[in-house]
Amino acid sequence: MNVGVVGNPNYEDLGAFLATLQQKASTAGLALYTEERIQSLWPVGDGAAPPPISQAPSALDCLITLGGDGTLLRGARLLNGADTPILGLNLGRVGFLTTAAPDTLDSALDAIVRHAYTTEPRLALKSTITGKGSKAPGRVEPLVLNDVVVHKGGVARVVRLKVSVDGDEVAQYSADGIIVSTPTGSTAYSMSAGGPIVAPTVDAIVVTAICPHTLAVRPLVLAATAVVTIQPIPPWSDEVLVSFDGQVGTPIQAGERLEVRRSDRPVNLIRLGPESFFKRLRRKLHWGDLTDRTRK
Repeated sequence: MNVGVVGNPNYEDLGAFLATLQQKASTAGLALYTEERIQSLWPVGDGAAPPPISQAPSALDCLITLGGDGTLLRGARLLNGADTPILGLNLGRVGFLTTAAPDTLDSALDAIVRHAYTTEPRLALKSTITGKGSKAPGRVEPLVLNDVVVHKGGVARVVRLKVSVDGDEVAQYSADGIIVSTPTGSTAYSMSAGGPIVAPTVDAIVVTAICPHTLAVRPLVLAATAVVTIQPIPPWSDEVLVSFDGQVGTPIQAGERLEVRRSDRPVNLIRLGPESFFKRLRRKLHWGDLTDRTRK
């Protein structure tokens, strides 16, 4: 089996963990391939570093991400719509999207070998930026699993944005920005901005304004088939940026429009064991936690 490895080099012990992973993967008969940014962290000596993912002889059977949710999101963008399932191994604190931990590495690798896991298909978004009225294909931006955010760069002040759904104008927003989120991303930035939590089995797209400068704006939950269009409105259109999963971004100019729609393919997350979405909410986000009110 060909297994890709994506990791966050900011974790101090990542090199040591890669050595452990390499040894256990070899015993399990897994062929590892690495993203290039962590290639220098693999052990040297008798065992050479795995070759880059781009050199895998065929499609990856699995992608392992070592870090937190941000590393998993980056791994999903690296796959760019491929059907490869992703196993997130949490080396950080919350890791809401991950399903394994360092102390469950052996059982996780065994599950990969035996295909003893379930996959959760997660709705992803694809984005295109085009000139106003342009019929050209435009700039196709990275696939995202969490959210696409239009926001102000530089000085902290509101921007004016026109939002449309399927060509029908919703409103002109005066806000710090607009978040277009998947159900997966509903527990991330959108939740922090006051958006609803949407179960990952729901086919929907969520539009949440960031600090809107009016009381007459609330989050929208749209059908997954909807196409959301966002346009900067002059003269509030200087230094407007579009961010993808909070990790990469690009400027958007007056006269351009951003179109966000459902990706043709989902991102497949590996799940080990029976833990439900709501149990993860309770365990990792302390949903409904009333322990401070328990009578002694």
